[in-house]
This record gives sequence, structure tokens and C-alpha cells, in this order.
Amino acid sequence: QVQLVESGGGLVQAGGSLRLSCAASGRTISGYTVGWFRQAPGKERAIVAAISWGNSNTYYTDSVKGRFTMSRDNAKNTVYLQMNSLKPEDTAVYYCAATSLYTGRTESEYRYWGQGTQVTVSS
Repeated sequence: QVQLVESGGGLVQAGGSLRLSCAASGRTISGYTVGWFRQAPGKERAIVAAISWGNSNTYYTDSVKGRFTMSRDNAKNTVYLQMNSLKPEDTAVYYCAATSLYTGRTESEYRYWGQGTQVTVSS
């Protein structure tokens, strides 16, 4: 079992930055692909970014490319999502999730989920 806890959400003005953290316990997170998903009110949860186990290959959805960066700190068993140049449309609850698959782009591919952290970007 892997337990995931997100933190770092909050209220920020457009153009600002936040860094989300996903702290893992129970297993070493370096052996899992970790994804960040988000769900805005009235919308389905969708993937934002992912970092694969092994070579830490990263994936970003088009709307966040060049603004968001995922990274791992294996010593802290934590994965991060650095979010820069935030826009109001980035407002959502952000979830981290883990899978043993090398690539994961959909919710159904992820087995372990955190509780979510709210990100609100004001205009």
C-alpha cells in the first residue's frame, strides 16, 4: 500500500506560483509513476502531468507545458509540481496518484490517490 498526502495548495493571483508536494509513505515512491490530476467545478478529473519510475520521464498536458514542472526527491519520498505563471483556469482541486505502470494518462490506470489540495487563482 502507498499512502499519498498532498500539500502546498492555496490562493494566488494570476501570474503567481505555487509548489505542490505529494508525500508518500508505505512504499518507496521512486518505484512508481506519479501523476498529478486536477478537477475543476463541474468538470471531470483530468491528468496534468506525470513522472515515470526509472528514468523519470515526464509528461505534461498541453495547457501547462512550459509553466508546470514535475520533479522527484527520492530521499524525501516526495514528488513535486512546480506551477508558474498560474492562470484562473488552473483553479481546481489537485490530486496526486501513483501507479506501477510506466505510463499513466487516465484515472483508471492509477491505484493510489491522495485526498487533494485546492488551488485557486484569482484574476
